[in-house]
Amino acid sequence: MMSKAATVEIPINSNGDMSTLAEDDTLEQATKRQWHLDEKDLQQVMVSGPNLNETSIVSGGYGGSAQGVVIPTGSIKGPAVRYNPDFNKRILVAGSGSSAAADEAARGVAVEKLESVKKWGLNTYKCTKQMISERFGRGLRTVDLELEAQIELLRDTKRKYEGLLRLARALTDHFYNMVQTQQALGDTFADLSQKSPELRDEFGYNAETQKLLCKNGETLLGAINFFVCSINTLVNKTMEDTLMTIKMFENARLEFDAYRSDLEELSLGPRDAAAVARIDAAQQQYQVQKDKYERLRSDVCVKLKFLEENKVKVMHKQLLLFHNAISAYFAGNQQQLQQTLEHFNIKLKPPGADKPSWLEES
Repeated sequence: MMSKAATVEIPINSNGDMSTLAEDDTLEQATKRQWHLDEKDLQQVMVSGPNLNETSIVSGGYGGSAQGVVIPTGSIKGPAVRYNPDFNKRILVAGSGSSAAADEAARGVAVEKLESVKKWGLNTYKCTKQMISERFGRGLRTVDLELEAQIELLRDTKRKYEGLLRLARALTDHFYNMVQTQQALGDTFADLSQKSPELRDEFGYNAETQKLLCKNGETLLGAINFFVCSINTLVNKTMEDTLMTIKMFENARLEFDAYRSDLEELSLGPRDAAAVARIDAAQQQYQVQKDKYERLRSDVCVKLKFLEENKVKVMHKQLLLFHNAISAYFAGNQQQLQQTLEHFNIKLKPPGADKPSWLEES
């Protein structure tokens, strides 16, 4: 066995051939020297070399001829590329100021939204504080006794008219079912009149009576439907629009009292420079809320007045129609019933007008 001191390391290349070892060492040293030279040349070119737009790129295979395809770099268009060694990434630098203008506009929109959210939050806080103070009896509330009495009367009137509308719709449904029953009964009497010779006249009289009642019932249904539509418009459109304005007015009243209370609290505090600035800002906000409150109060008063006039006019016409139509129908006065509908310009739909034709169904 050989001792440890007598062992020799034998370097082996990739092919296990020792004859090329010296040649590989020489090639490695030459490559390192060439790399250092190329690195120095590259630094010199980066400092004082020609512009990239004036150079060209030669494409050729490894180990092939020096000839290749020459591509002038001046034809390559695009944004300039700057290498950031800190983050090891490329950043595209725009050549125009459009991106800066877009960033400025986006920043302005963001600031505007932030300010609006801030104002909304402050306003909500003040209104909530005022509402809680009023609920517990510690806050002062602006009261207009005459206007609030009119508003409460309108709400009570709307509740009663909603009950009237509900009953009128129920009457329409029940009466429609009765008319349909009369029509079916008349058809049955007419059929039995043809099949029962001994009772032909009796069945015939009843068939004619039921058909006449059915025709008059359809006329009365037209009058009742017109009455229901008019009441529905008055309740769910005209009154509802006025109540929406009243709701806006009540919100404005709450905001007005909130800013008034805030101004009063600031006025009772110290009068240093910062406090005076806050008082001036609160005074401006108070004036804005006061103008809004007075404007909506005026709108509510005008709408309440016009609503009352419209309600009287509409109900006078509809109640007269309802009375005349019901009286003529139950008195059996077909001519008066027809004249009532003509007087109020009510046009009846022909039977089956609501149903689609066979062409539409197909």
